Amino acid sequence: MTAQLISGSEIARQIREELKEETARLKEKFDTAPGLVTILVGQNPASMSYVTAKQKASKELGFHSVQENQPETITEADLLALIDRYNRDPKIHGILVQLPLPKHINETKVLYAIDPKKDVDGFHPVNVGKMMIGEADYLPCTPAGIQQLLIRSGVKTDGAEVVVVGRSNIVGKPILNILLQKQKGANATVTICHTGTKDIAFHTRRADILIVAAGKPKAVTAEMVKEGAVVIDVGVNRIGMTPEGKAKLCGDVDFDAVKEKASLITPVPGGVGPMTITMLMLNTVKAAKIAAGAQ
Repeated sequence: MTAQLISGSEIARQIREELKEETARLKEKFDTAPGLVTILVGQNPASMSYVTAKQKASKELGFHSVQENQPETITEADLLALIDRYNRDPKIHGILVQLPLPKHINETKVLYAIDPKKDVDGFHPVNVGKMMIGEADYLPCTPAGIQQLLIRSGVKTDGAEVVVVGRSNIVGKPILNILLQKQKGANATVTICHTGTKDIAFHTRRADILIVAAGKPKAVTAEMVKEGAVVIDVGVNRIGMTPEGKAKLCGDVDFDAVKEKASLITPVPGGVGPMTITMLMLNTVKAAKIAAGAQ
């Protein structure tokens, strides 16, 4: 058996086409465009790259797009004041603060300062709590993208044994909560493994759906995967450079070996990655619809 690839790039493209139509309807019916502000502090090259990609996506969809570039020396008080200004701006529906922040700024305090109604990253405690009880307005972007990959690839989650490797607040814990809800694209039996798990392979071999966010290259080998499993590889690891000078990437799964056992698998790159920014765009459209009374 050779696994069929789940193309995050293609599924993300489909969702963006749907969002483009929803944005046009919002403009026509409510005379409003989804508004997203991206706040970048300092000049971290990776952060600048992410912010550029998010701004590009929002402009392509017809959003009201604002980018705030702030110096690394900005005080915490000034950053909080900037967030408060956008909390009160009716043209802005989503506020994104690009992490990491400089050491003199308390990241938790900054993220908690964002109005939960504009927290399109889904990290505010109010939104985390609503996610846990199955009433989320905005799901965290990467886990939401994983769920959409499963739904749009026709993967049956109802009653499935799902094993998640990794317990981060960004991926592991949220995807556990999302997939155990009694809802479409969920209702699974979910096990989460982490650094304290005694025998990870014992659990991964039971998985109908295996989601790996371990942060370690090729942490999951073919021997750890059940025949016919669906494998979602969240990891992005730099393992060197190509002759052209580009970063060589691999996931947390030994792709070449595991694809011979899995039924479906996400590649790295081109799997989960393209979905993350797309789900940020989806959350921003949803925020605009809520603000307009359209949802």
